[in-house]
Amino acid sequence: MTPAADSTEKRLSFHELAERELNDAARYYERESPGLGADFIDEVERCTASITRHPIAGAIVHDDVRRRLVRRFPYALLYRTVSDTIRILAVMDLRRRPAYWVGRT
Repeated sequence: MTPAADSTEKRLSFHELAERELNDAARYYERESPGLGADFIDEVERCTASITRHPIAGAIVHDDVRRRLVRRFPYALLYRTVSDTIRILAVMDLRRRPAYWVGRT
């Protein structure tokens, strides 16, 4: 099997609202159970590492926006690839209204 065309690692950036969502969720989980916030961050980091290695592996959810699920937590990372950068648009709580993030760039 030949290597996938998406296997070159790309730079990663977070939309400021996605970064806020990440931090808010981590604080929430840490309040619920000490150490759980760090576990959440670890899972998000694992997910972003996978995204940077294989950016087209995520399911397309809207135009060129893709989604990858975060293990152990009801969250997904929504992202777009532009040139050599992957832009995380939302750290989406899957229990929220689904299209709240549309319009972020």
